[in-house]
Amino acid sequence: MRRDRTITFSLPPFEGWVRRIIVACAGVYLLQVILSAFSPEATGFLFAYFGLTPAAVMHGYLWQLATYSLLHAGLGHIFFNMLTVWFIGGWLERDWGSRRFIECYVFCVVGAALVTIAVAYTGFLGMRPTSETVGASGGIFGLLMAFGILYADQEMFMFPLPFMIKAKYLVGIWIFIALVATFQPSQGGVANFAHLGGLLFGFLYVKLMPRRGVVLGASEKYFSWRNSYYRWKRRRAARKFEVYMRKHDRNVNFDEYGNYVPPDEDKKNGGSKSGWVN
Repeated sequence: MRRDRTITFSLPPFEGWVRRIIVACAGVYLLQVILSAFSPEATGFLFAYFGLTPAAVMHGYLWQLATYSLLHAGLGHIFFNMLTVWFIGGWLERDWGSRRFIECYVFCVVGAALVTIAVAYTGFLGMRPTSETVGASGGIFGLLMAFGILYADQEMFMFPLPFMIKAKYLVGIWIFIALVATFQPSQGGVANFAHLGGLLFGFLYVKLMPRRGVVLGASEKYFSWRNSYYRWKRRRAARKFEVYMRKHDRNVNFDEYGNYVPPDEDKKNGGSKSGWVN
């Protein structure tokens, strides 16, 4: 996507991981509605087992670090969350590509959960480890932060409102609302700390993570370390072989990469400069 033109605040194509996230959350919400109609106890079990409860995570319910983002507390909650995923996520996925987009989203969802757990155990603003958090807002606020950084000075037309605003100011308004809501216990402080956690991890992802994504960067680093290890093993084997051959009154040489260097007479007879190369 070009960043030298005005963005109209309208919905981008419904595709890729944006569509998958929205369909998954909508499907889970439909399940919640059906269960609540026939068995409220089953709905309570769904929230207790898959919502984010810090005490449960600390006792091994690690899947809650991600699954809480699929649950929502009401129709308005899921509607505005999914609308934001569609708009903000759609632009980011088209610009970044699907792999980096979903990586950022999951990174922010899990990061928001970790922040929520940490705050719950401090007791700040009356937070408790048994408090429950649901919703995709942590991941969404992470996407908002990424959007605000990447498109900071991009002007956005706020259709149907008759004015334009820069992306960084729009994101700043959302951050301000999240901060105010955090210190309003009646508004659900734990959930709002998830918003702030998402903002933090969205910032960290854009500023600190490899431009091509964490997974690709980690795989490149792994193969680099692996190749360095194999080169070290080859040099070590070469040194041992040199020692062994000297004990048998024969002299062989290897270069700094562990490649065999033939004697000068072999080179004169047409031999290779370096005989054993891998």
